[in-house]
Amino acid sequence: MMFAPVGCPTCQSTDVGKYGKTPDGKQRFQCRNLACQRQTFLLEYTNKGFLQEVKTQIVDMALNGSGIRDTARVLKVSPTTVINTLKKRTRAAIRE
Repeated sequence: MMFAPVGCPTCQSTDVGKYGKTPDGKQRFQCRNLACQRQTFLLEYTNKGFLQEVKTQIVDMALNGSGIRDTARVLKVSPTTVINTLKKRTRAAIRE
């Protein structure tokens, strides 16, 4: 049996520990790096809207003029996910 180190998707730190399971039975992990903004994460998400790549695509499509429904249809996520992602990005940009 071979063990692969688990890395945090945000800070790439390998100082990660198990942090329980989700109701679906998937393993949850916690990043122990104090400077990391992300507390817990999963290796495989059921909902594609949680993936950082999808969030980046949502913002890119919005900047290129795609509508909310069109973005949701292309990326196969909920329109609510698109709206919430764009709201969070706007709030983060205002704080900076």
